[in-house]
Amino acid sequence: MAAQALDERDLDLDLDLDLDLDLDLDLDLDLVTTFDCLHDMGDPLGAAQHVRRSLAADGTWMIVEPAAGDTVADNLNPIGRVFYGFSTFLCVPNAVSQPGGYALGAQAGEAAIRQVVTDAGFTRFRRVAETPFNHVYEARP
Repeated sequence: MAAQALDERDLDLDLDLDLDLDLDLDLDLDLVTTFDCLHDMGDPLGAAQHVRRSLAADGTWMIVEPAAGDTVADNLNPIGRVFYGFSTFLCVPNAVSQPGGYALGAQAGEAAIRQVVTDAGFTRFRRVAETPFNHVYEARP
């Protein structure tokens, strides 16, 4: 809609949005939730570290991510094949376009998510639920 409005006015603007936010707030949260986004981030470790700093000592981070296996062979099923397509055209390009230099890559399985979470300082990590489309993880300090 905005691009159409610019075109109608013959305006040629190149917009570059830089969201370099300093979110080091003094928080003590009981629960943080993320839904289908950690694998899309250019700096998933930085995001995980921020979540860790924001949680209370007995807080919980609920992470919902696409159901993915740790190996290509684990993902050679109808859903995995569709997810590889999404990941190739949406998730990975989005992650590598952001600052941070660390993309989880196509089909970030449980081992990759666990690595990011434990590298961020969490000591407990487990899968608590799953559907054919998503895995739900619990991370605790």
